[in-house]
Amino acid sequence: MIQLPKWLQARLDRLGSDHKQLARGLLLVGFFVLVGKFAGAAKEMAVAWRYGVSETVDAYLFVFNLVQWPIAIVAGVIGAVLVPLAARLRQEAPQDTPGFRSELLGGTLLVGLCLGIGAWLFLPWLVQQPWVGLNPGQADLAGQMATWLAWVLPLAIIARLLAAWTMAANRHLNTLLEGAPALAILVAVLLMGGTEPLIWGTLAGFAIQVLLLFLPLALRGEAEAPVFVFRSRHWRPFFAGFGLMLVGQGLMSLVDIIDQFFAARLGTGALSTLGYSTRVLSLILGLGTIAIGRAALPVLSRTHAEGRAGIERTAIQWAGLLFGIGILIMTIGFWLSPVIVELLFERGRFTGDDTERVMGLLRYAVLQVPFYFASIILSYALLSQQRYREIMMLATVSVVVKLVLASVLVPFLGLAGLLLATAGVYFVSGMLMVWVLRRQ
Repeated sequence: MIQLPKWLQARLDRLGSDHKQLARGLLLVGFFVLVGKFAGAAKEMAVAWRYGVSETVDAYLFVFNLVQWPIAIVAGVIGAVLVPLAARLRQEAPQDTPGFRSELLGGTLLVGLCLGIGAWLFLPWLVQQPWVGLNPGQADLAGQMATWLAWVLPLAIIARLLAAWTMAANRHLNTLLEGAPALAILVAVLLMGGTEPLIWGTLAGFAIQVLLLFLPLALRGEAEAPVFVFRSRHWRPFFAGFGLMLVGQGLMSLVDIIDQFFAARLGTGALSTLGYSTRVLSLILGLGTIAIGRAALPVLSRTHAEGRAGIERTAIQWAGLLFGIGILIMTIGFWLSPVIVELLFERGRFTGDDTERVMGLLRYAVLQVPFYFASIILSYALLSQQRYREIMMLATVSVVVKLVLASVLVPFLGLAGLLLATAGVYFVSGMLMVWVLRRQ
């Protein structure tokens, strides 16, 4: 067996248990994220080959991002409130967990179906409105897609609930299975033409994800049948944070929606160009950000539930480390952006001119990486302590900063101004979170 140097072994031995669990979780989740991101990259390559920068991709991304908005809100609230609550349940009342789980599944099913029906009725009308900014061709395609993509809502929300239960138990299979929708879209795009692969691949992918998340939970006896009568005494602490987090998550998710409406007014291809650059950025960010959040929240929540101190210091120390890692990734991403975009996308209907446009945007996009990395661990420190009021206030500030910066920068810089505005949001929110944690 290989022996570590004595000085390194001594340093590792001095690490606290929270640091060790965080590091172990980061490595495991990071591996799963890497696998999922490979699936996502393959899907993006296939979409670029089949559709290029076109009205089809503009319409799909516009509708899909609108559908993702309520999903991000509900899923973010469920994860943020449920994981700390589950840690407390295991500590204080483990016998109540099955009943609360079945009621929560029933409630989530009802919410998902209501949102799906609402989107099915409302979205096809919305995307046709002139004030949205889509041209007639984009609007017609978006209306056709919206009728079907509305049903992603119930599937994705159930998947997020099952993922939160998995993560609450400090297991990370949910991260690996997030690649299922991308794989389904990849297969559909390779086998079929037209808009149907994007629609049916998306729906099939989320259905497969729900099934693959449910089966392991059922085998461990952690997936009860849904119940639609809500009597558990744990609804009160759940809803104590739900309202504030719903407002906060809704405000934070507006940052991405703001991008869609600003970009829709910049002409045909603007949404696709922005979409390709942010997809590459998500491949860069995902390995770090998902790993950070999903490794950190269960550990920090358990620390808080057990009444141990030091969460603030641990989070700020990790934020500094992750900021440094983000600087390194930002530098590499800036210099390699032409190679990354050409390697991923330049084939089929995606031309060299498209590569130039996406590469230029990507260089602005990577500026947010260090600020985002640091802010993730800081936000999960606040969530683990159930400090929902502070999170809501920070979300409000973030939306205001985004609107102000986008309004100032977009007229001069176009799409690049949107990406610089997002970097500004993460910088301001990160500084405010450090201040809030230091006060504690």
